[in-house]
Amino acid sequence: MLLHKAMDSKNQIMSEDDKTQAGTPLIVATQVTRTFRIGRRNIEVLRGIDLEIARGEKTFLCGPSGAGKTTLLYTLAGLERPSSGEVKIEGESLYNGSRKAISAIRNGKMGYVFQNFLLMPELSALENVLLPSFIGKVDRHDRAVDILQRVGMGHRLNHLPSELSGGEQQRVAIARSLINDPAIIFADEPTGNLDSKTGSEVMELLVTLVSEKGNTLVVVTHDHSLTSVGDRVLSLVDGRLA
Repeated sequence: MLLHKAMDSKNQIMSEDDKTQAGTPLIVATQVTRTFRIGRRNIEVLRGIDLEIARGEKTFLCGPSGAGKTTLLYTLAGLERPSSGEVKIEGESLYNGSRKAISAIRNGKMGYVFQNFLLMPELSALENVLLPSFIGKVDRHDRAVDILQRVGMGHRLNHLPSELSGGEQQRVAIARSLINDPAIIFADEPTGNLDSKTGSEVMELLVTLVSEKGNTLVVVTHDHSLTSVGDRVLSLVDGRLA
């Protein structure tokens, strides 16, 4: 009886800890700006962005062309250093470290899905998925096969990107983004090069997979019809969150 009570008490404590962790923002951006110099002009793309994204949250960034959506995504994802302000991942400043340290965070904690797929043309579907694990020098062959099967590409393991349709290439890209079990998936217009039916299927697949694992998802899209599967939709207008 005492043992059961002790175990129940421990479970309650763990549950409270989990709740506390779940309530802590995974991504925090504070007064983030990004300015590009073109000739003699300074173009302000991001103008003082303050943003928090919770663990496991599916956030969609929308807005007109040129609003700064992709720039914001890249800045949150460690791909583009802000001109000023700060981005924190799990409470640690993303851009304070060396390039090597930032690369380690990107490879270990983040996965990416891009509009143009960005698969290596000379590598098979399986080899493309394994690439991030090669960088981390970890053997994840079985996991890669399993993920490709989950995204419906188990029968195309050894096919080159040129032998795959656009939808199939994006499924491979989604599998690649998940290979290192990252905390965050960043997706930049992941359906932009797909027809509406295939795009909806790909987005539904992506959301299903991240929901199963509890990954955080940040998506840039111009297609508002896709945002219904998210937890929150943010509009970016002239470099500011509206």
